[in-house]
Amino acid sequence: MALKLNQIITIQSCTLSLMTRPADSSQPHKFRSRTLVMASSFQSKSKDSYSAPGEGVTHSMPPEKLEIFKSLENWAEENLLTLLKPVEQSWQPQDFLPLPESEDFYDQMKELRERLKEIPDDYFVVLVGDMITEEALPTYQTMLNTADGVRDETGTSLSPWAIWTRAWSAEENRHGDLLNKYLYLTGRVDMKQVEKTVQYLIGSGMDPKTENNPYLGFIYTSFQERATFISHGNTARLAKDYGDTKLAHICGIIAADERRHEIAYTKIVKKLFEIDPDCTVLALADMMRKKIAMPAHLMFDGQDNKLFENYAAVAQRIGVYTVKDYADIMEFLVRRWKVAELTCLSSDGRRAQDYVCGLPARIRKLEERALGKTKEKSSVTFSWIFGREMSL
Repeated sequence: MALKLNQIITIQSCTLSLMTRPADSSQPHKFRSRTLVMASSFQSKSKDSYSAPGEGVTHSMPPEKLEIFKSLENWAEENLLTLLKPVEQSWQPQDFLPLPESEDFYDQMKELRERLKEIPDDYFVVLVGDMITEEALPTYQTMLNTADGVRDETGTSLSPWAIWTRAWSAEENRHGDLLNKYLYLTGRVDMKQVEKTVQYLIGSGMDPKTENNPYLGFIYTSFQERATFISHGNTARLAKDYGDTKLAHICGIIAADERRHEIAYTKIVKKLFEIDPDCTVLALADMMRKKIAMPAHLMFDGQDNKLFENYAAVAQRIGVYTVKDYADIMEFLVRRWKVAELTCLSSDGRRAQDYVCGLPARIRKLEERALGKTKEKSSVTFSWIFGREMSL
């Protein structure tokens, strides 16, 4: 996955490398000069130890910017907390699963497995990867709580920022829970290998290079919520195509949650563009130069050192999450935040604006070049599906 944006990418072997690799340190810019380059994959792994990249830059937001987030607390209460759903009105995983107390539980199980007969292994690989990503929620809540000015200082803080983070985490928790239970009931995946992967991933953590900086952090979460909305939406579409409308409903309702959360995070960044456009556009350019690291890029199952890369290649091949989607998200956010219309920027801000607005087209050109290349056929085995082989 160590590929740069100015290199030709090959879809089957490094599909999402441009979405995970740190920025090229030979291209300095205002934020990047302070950022340590970190590898996007394990340096070494063993079945009995966690191994992850070292530490990067921390607390990069100037202290005087803290007051901006303090002043936005009333705004957050009115614009973020209203997007949350009360627990009693929320769906729960059991709403979509066979009832264990029911007399016809085994009939429900038989029906569930019957619906899955036509679904191929590659779909299950991607669904497992999506589920594992959702199950690493403790890491994501930890990341949000490292952000200066918006963290939950006590664990029960009544700050609107803290309330949002806890409630967002509670809503997100249902996603991995539901997919995990559903996959367990299918009998199609090796749950012990899946569970080991989850434990490795949470233990390894992640560094999205947001530097405890809420400008960077909220840009990152805006992108990621959009990406997960697209990914779950596509697994819903494929499940419907394969004839499992109930699985399609499950993936679809998770996608709907991700869309609602995307609205919240993009609202925050839109507000930052309104009150501090120069710093915000610099932060956006910084995150885009570093590339958006996918949350599960340190994925490991105790066997495959390139597990995330291989999972991402399958997701690309079956159309769940692709290089095109990455460019589409970038384009969507630039429009959503009206980046091209920003005025009164500093010279650095104008350069950042030009870079960000031109990036989607650059990514699409790379995609076209990659698709025009002859693909070498390759295959790998996935422990999640009992070591069966699969084309990338």
